[in-house]
Amino acid sequence: MSLNRDAWAVLTGWTAPTPEEERLRADFLAHLDAHEDAMWRECVPAHLTATTAVLSHDGARVLLTLHAKAGMWLPMGGHCEASDATLGEAALREATEESGIPGLVLLDGPLAVDRHKVWCHPPHSWHLDVEYGAVAPPGAEAVISDESLDLRWFPVDEIPELSDEATRRLVRRSLALLRA
Repeated sequence: MSLNRDAWAVLTGWTAPTPEEERLRADFLAHLDAHEDAMWRECVPAHLTATTAVLSHDGARVLLTLHAKAGMWLPMGGHCEASDATLGEAALREATEESGIPGLVLLDGPLAVDRHKVWCHPPHSWHLDVEYGAVAPPGAEAVISDESLDLRWFPVDEIPELSDEATRRLVRRSLALLRA
């Protein structure tokens, strides 16, 4: 199965929890139908990406990266690669690469979708972000990557102001699923 078909199947089978996310889900599906290269960074004006909120094993903390380009504390995530067979694999790969933590366990997902402006193709383009949650093994130690200015664990109820509502929403949903 191609990554495009997997993304289509994932989004078709996902029930969006809010009307806004339902509109985004429909937009993402239309984009997949219109662009054979919808999964790749080269696709303009937008492309699908995968993001993962990494929780500590007990759900007490979330690992966030100080994103170099956005200048905000965000979950791990990014572009799909040819080696990714599924969106879930892309989300897990990105989280593992950016956190330096082996053995992350992806929660059932996706948990959210988000659309945000980026600068992959000047003057700008869009990331159509499919968002997941993952759990780190006990005692996991994060290792900062070249893609981050900083990497820190935060209590789940103390996400820094220099973040966004999409991050807070993803953490809440990941935590709810972990505790379910």
